[in-house]
Amino acid sequence: MFALIRSLADELSRFVGRWSPAFLFAEPPTVYFGPEQKDCCSKPLKVLKTKRRNVVTLHIGRFNAAETIGMCNGCRRTYGSQELARLVPPGCNFGYDILVYVGQALFLRHRRSQEISHELAAQNVCISPSEVEYLAKKFIVYLAIAHRQAAPAIKRAMRANGGYILHLDATCDGKEPFLMSSLDSISQIVLGNVKLPSEKAETIIPFLEQIKRLFGEPIASVHDMGAGILKAVRSVFPDRPDFICHYHFLRDIGKDLLEQDYDTIRKRLRKHGIAGKLRMHARKLRQLIDDHPQLIDDFRRRVEHPSASDSSIELIPAISAYGLVLWALDGKNQGDGYGFPFDRPQVVFAQRLLSLYRQLQEIKKLQLRGQWRDNRPLYKLSNELEAVFSDKILRRTLTQMEPKIPTFDELRQAMRIAPKSGSQGLNGDGMDTDMETIEGNVRTFRQRLADDPKRAADKGYQKMIDQIDKYWEKLFADPIQVDTPEGKVAIQPQRTNNIMERFFRDFKTGYRRKTGHNGMSKTFQAMLADTPLVKNLQNESYVKILLDGKPSLEARFAEIDIASVRKQLNDSRKSPEKIPATIKKIIAKPRFPQIITHIFSHATHVAVA
Repeated sequence: MFALIRSLADELSRFVGRWSPAFLFAEPPTVYFGPEQKDCCSKPLKVLKTKRRNVVTLHIGRFNAAETIGMCNGCRRTYGSQELARLVPPGCNFGYDILVYVGQALFLRHRRSQEISHELAAQNVCISPSEVEYLAKKFIVYLAIAHRQAAPAIKRAMRANGGYILHLDATCDGKEPFLMSSLDSISQIVLGNVKLPSEKAETIIPFLEQIKRLFGEPIASVHDMGAGILKAVRSVFPDRPDFICHYHFLRDIGKDLLEQDYDTIRKRLRKHGIAGKLRMHARKLRQLIDDHPQLIDDFRRRVEHPSASDSSIELIPAISAYGLVLWALDGKNQGDGYGFPFDRPQVVFAQRLLSLYRQLQEIKKLQLRGQWRDNRPLYKLSNELEAVFSDKILRRTLTQMEPKIPTFDELRQAMRIAPKSGSQGLNGDGMDTDMETIEGNVRTFRQRLADDPKRAADKGYQKMIDQIDKYWEKLFADPIQVDTPEGKVAIQPQRTNNIMERFFRDFKTGYRRKTGHNGMSKTFQAMLADTPLVKNLQNESYVKILLDGKPSLEARFAEIDIASVRKQLNDSRKSPEKIPATIKKIIAKPRFPQIITHIFSHATHVAVA
């Protein structure tokens, strides 16, 4: 009967698209399943019992599965239906196809649980958002187990490429836990993930040991300058080349050199609330401009041809003030997508404000019709900027920061990283230049810095020199000769860990799109550590390895022992980073410390008595 329903579904779906044969029945049909094995120990199987459960699959819809369990009287072994086992996990109601649908919709299409529930309802699958979330966790567990089972095949594939280059990075949202991921930059495969309470070496070493156990030792490793990662990599892979990401190196040096001044500038601008004041000024001017639609075209003509004349000369100060406000505010948008210290929008904004104030002192004196009242918008704008221009701390900080910026940009140019006016932002891995040239450029820059008495005496510049000297050996990697089935191949480790930056950025973007929240701290606490493995499902080579000849993820998951899935789900619930619900309620009580004091006082009294 089951084969008949499935065949009918296949035929009708050609004409009406996706549908469920449950529409054919007033009540879900009962489908009988029995063991494909008919005998054991040279004797026919005996019927032990028949188990019934409600089952839902995308292909068939909802039905009652009646499974006959056979038993061998000789060895007492029991046999169930393999056909049913390929459709739905033991003891579960939703089929593997729904499990995979939920996982791909949630993690690859970034749909919300409610949206997935509606999508499945349209296919006659009734499932609540909470059940969707549970199936999503199961999907990650199945994927993680399949990933570990495929580790030998992944290792062979990476070995055929000459090995793997281990990129390591961790991310968090201001609070623990840290989510650390490892990725091979050659095959673009995520190798493993772990949630850590901190980035200390003792917490990272077990993770690296597991990577080593599953995939062997890497050709080389690339990571940031974190002391914990440096120590852990040195401990687990002591004989392997180890490199510092050029982007992270430059970013840290730039922060050391510029961050204190930059933070002061940001705080001073925030103290004056100047951005909000300018936006309000722009809104008021926009109302006047909206009342005179031709004004913008007239203004454009005057900008292109300053000697042009028109009938709206009295409104030129208003439209000019509006344009100047927008120009100043646009300073906050300046940058190439690299983030601080490569992009410094607050500095550009402050510089434009000071420049604008000086310019306004000249402009507002020019009366186009001989009437000072026409220039009121310019006077008001000048008044808004006066407090900023008079801020001695802001101006002094800008003055001391401005010469540091070109020095940092010199090193940036020498290392051929994050080029100014670059179009790729963090998607770029550095300009295509050989390592020998880059090393020579940095050596020349370092010497020039040391030979300049004024800069050499500055603590900020001296720290820059010290950092270059400290990490010199980990910055410049020669091509590494490796053996492959086709012979020796030279592999050049990537100069940056931007592959991990992009990985985490895409990962966070997907979750934010799904949840609508910018903060990721609670997300990291709730998610399973292996969730980033879903990124591998966009890698065709990886999927082929994972499936191991099976036609689909559903078929691959059906091979996994349900006991290992249940154990991993239970282990995730026992995660030490989670606060037990009962404890949460207790510590939420008012005057909790006083309650503890009362408990101790009472216990002490009882003990003495």
